[in-house]
Amino acid sequence: MDILYLAVLGLVQGLCEFLPISSSGHLVLLSNLFNIEDSLFVSIILHVATLLAVVIVLRKEVWQIIRHPFSNEAMNIYIATIPTAIIVLILMPIVNLSFGGGFLAISFLISALLLLFSEHYYKKKEASFQKDFSYKNALIMGVVQGLAVFPGISRSGTTICAGLLSGAKKEDSAKFSFLMSIPIIILSLLMEIFKIIVQKEPISVNVIGLIISFAIAFVIGILSIKLMLKLTQKLSFKWFSLYLLAIAVLTLILI
Repeated sequence: MDILYLAVLGLVQGLCEFLPISSSGHLVLLSNLFNIEDSLFVSIILHVATLLAVVIVLRKEVWQIIRHPFSNEAMNIYIATIPTAIIVLILMPIVNLSFGGGFLAISFLISALLLLFSEHYYKKKEASFQKDFSYKNALIMGVVQGLAVFPGISRSGTTICAGLLSGAKKEDSAKFSFLMSIPIIILSLLMEIFKIIVQKEPISVNVIGLIISFAIAFVIGILSIKLMLKLTQKLSFKWFSLYLLAIAVLTLILI
């Protein structure tokens, strides 16, 4: 991979991982357009960058969970992570096939429609939404996170929507969506490292390009999280859904 392509990967990962538009979907689209095979090692590096971005932006919340591992906040993370891990393991054979890009346009469309529906539902029911984030919200978001493993279906978008549809406030759903991504990103890293060890994949990459890609994913990831936390309080999800509709059409044409 050359430096320019690695830089684009870093930008896409940092931006799309936390905005509700699917980083994996965009990465699959890029790899199909440029006919470049995905590298597990590059994926690991970019995952580390976005993991660090979450930890830094939400450092107070993360530190509280570490200090109080049996608090309500920590329990919510456990409750969300368990169903996600189980569902991902069950769906893994199908998920591996989906990375070919055959269902990418449909997945983008699903994300778009879900954002539109949840936004409409939230505006209609906002006054009756609960004040405290509950175990029920965490469980539902965890289940949906497991189903959002397919490229094109936004993890952050679908989990935030799940939070809204289960009665949680928009800002609470967004913050928890980012927090609950931490153990899943770590588990993904471990799986990718395991694949490299088992498959004995040779690591051949442009070092300078990889450093640039990591830096871009890290910085853009931080900005994306901060932006998303602010946007959930002010901006309608319909703009993201319109973008996803356009990408779905483009994907259908190009792939």
